[in-house]
Amino acid sequence: METVNWKVEGMSCSACAQTINGFLEKKGMKEVRVSLTAGEAQFLNLPGVPEQELKKGIESLGYRVADESSTKKHTNKFVRYLAICLPLTLILQLHMLGEGPYLNWIHNAWVQLVICLPVYITGMYYFGRSAINSLRQGSSNMNVLITLGATAAFVYSLSGTLQGLGESYIFYETAAAIITLVFFGNYVEERSLQTTQRALTRLVKSQKVTAQMIAFDDQHQEILFPVDSLQLKSGDLVLIRTGEQVPADAKILWGEGQVDEAIITGESMPVNKKPKDLLIGGSLLMDGSIKAQVTAAARDSVLSSMIDLVKRAQNDKPSIQLLADRISAVFVPIVVLIALLCFLLNYWILHDFGSSVMRSIAVLVIACPCAMGLATPAAIAVGLGRAAKNGILFRKADSLELFKQIRQVVFDKTGTLTTGAFDIKAYEIKGEEMDEKEFQKILYSLEKYSNHPIAQSITRHWKTPTETRWKKVEEIKGMGMQSVSLTGDQYKAGSAAFTRIENQSEEHSIYLVKNNRLVGWVDLQDELRTEAQEVIHYFKKRNIKTILLSGDRLQKCLNIANTLGIDEVLAEQSPLQKLQQVERLNKITPTAMVGDGINDAPALAKASLGISMSDASQLALQSADVVLMNSGIKKLPLAMQLGLHTFGTIRQNLFWAFFYNVLAIPIAGFGLLTPGVAAGAMALSDLVLLINSSRLFVKKLL
Repeated sequence: METVNWKVEGMSCSACAQTINGFLEKKGMKEVRVSLTAGEAQFLNLPGVPEQELKKGIESLGYRVADESSTKKHTNKFVRYLAICLPLTLILQLHMLGEGPYLNWIHNAWVQLVICLPVYITGMYYFGRSAINSLRQGSSNMNVLITLGATAAFVYSLSGTLQGLGESYIFYETAAAIITLVFFGNYVEERSLQTTQRALTRLVKSQKVTAQMIAFDDQHQEILFPVDSLQLKSGDLVLIRTGEQVPADAKILWGEGQVDEAIITGESMPVNKKPKDLLIGGSLLMDGSIKAQVTAAARDSVLSSMIDLVKRAQNDKPSIQLLADRISAVFVPIVVLIALLCFLLNYWILHDFGSSVMRSIAVLVIACPCAMGLATPAAIAVGLGRAAKNGILFRKADSLELFKQIRQVVFDKTGTLTTGAFDIKAYEIKGEEMDEKEFQKILYSLEKYSNHPIAQSITRHWKTPTETRWKKVEEIKGMGMQSVSLTGDQYKAGSAAFTRIENQSEEHSIYLVKNNRLVGWVDLQDELRTEAQEVIHYFKKRNIKTILLSGDRLQKCLNIANTLGIDEVLAEQSPLQKLQQVERLNKITPTAMVGDGINDAPALAKASLGISMSDASQLALQSADVVLMNSGIKKLPLAMQLGLHTFGTIRQNLFWAFFYNVLAIPIAGFGLLTPGVAAGAMALSDLVLLINSSRLFVKKLL
């Protein structure tokens, strides 16, 4: 199955997104995610279902699948609708100024009909089509209410005009005001939703730049020619000069410079890069000149993965949004029923058909559940956008909500609380069977197959051009390496428990064993991350319990825990035991797990909230819910605060949306709001939610 990601234009509320979602699911599509805020539909396409058929189906519902190849600048379509409707609606309002020598013409019902007709046709072209198509799909979006309200006012006025019943039956200005004010509300929504996407838009723009590609002529002389960075593939050579953007993930072959990786990591300080260092596509070369080899095509780059993660999270729906969606789905039919009851009760009490119709129209218009649909996605879009800007990636929108439940945080030690960059402190070779060079070569040849920080330190210090060849080599997660040489000798490198050395305490970092006999040992020393103390202090201030969970020896773990003030230590744990410990802790209270190694992956997946660093193993990254892009844990407090404040904003938005509807419906039903004022109030409620959500961009979190 192929993952399809389309830009969809024309969605104006969560019910629109639900309509498209329902259509795609009926067609058999899997993992359907339709995002109102991103204006996107993502799904897995089943083999044999033509994409063109799906596009036509979506367009038949009143929406448009945008052409990805189009470079045309996106314009807010509601500007066009307002250009038609606003002047005519303002003219219709002139009758409110009373009668006079220059105003008598506007009191003519036929003149008002002619002026209102273009507004009504424009409104029905947009709202009417959408309403009819949503009803065909067995659902009802907010445009059903707008269509009913505007049509009721227009038809009632048209009936009065045809029968010559006088001004008391003419409400053309009401029909026009409803349509124009809702268009204005939609215009403001679209502008605001585009603003919430600005962090992601900045990332997307960074994907496409002009790169200076290096090629060679017949005389093997270098020549440069510009290419689109999206056309680069692994193995291509590029030249990057001062002030230029790194066009793709690459490895430096020649030169060095200062690189600003803020767009990826959120860090403002430039990083010094030299030959063999990796460059992240989208970063900026502040100073220097570099020749580099592309290591990943655009679609496989770090930046592309980051964009995909943010989009996927924005398309996901947390449980609180699913609740709002369920309410919105039944809200429209309930409102139609309330409006009908309102008309019947008012007519029974007042015996005034016109007044009863206007009150029921006001109920229809003001009760539109648009604010309910915007409450969650608007806040999530802003929260995820600010997180991405600061180098924090949420793989699922639910992760934002989960932070509020966390009462304890479990930390791995190596590479998480410590730098993971070990130095060789000491080593010793036992006996005369192996000399120093052979000892180093064997360990390098074994540890090169592992991504564990200790193994990477060995390979960095003892790299050799001549390696030992193995018949079989295997990593035992969290324990060590074992292999069989071409001559049949068996080797193990790891802890004393793993190598099964008799009469040996766990005082050394690595033991090397050949055919069950000790060959030697190595001691390594690690250092704490500079931010570790501050991060632990942050959790202690908030009465969140901290736990150190490691496969390392107890004494080493206790030393680190005492230095940092960690509450509990669980040492000498295998990957399975780590998983079991996290499972046990989860049963006590919701638990977050922070780790980066292969041996952390099962525990990360089991935790209520798994958090990993960007330089972690791929398995750990795939198992985590949150990824910290700054190669450290210093953004962990910000991630938690973003989660808490985003969820708080969602709760505020939903409270306002529900409170507004509960309060506004009876006010409209008692005739205290005209339909025109109701339409304005509905647009204002959406604006309030969007402004409240946008506060997350600038709100102080720490």
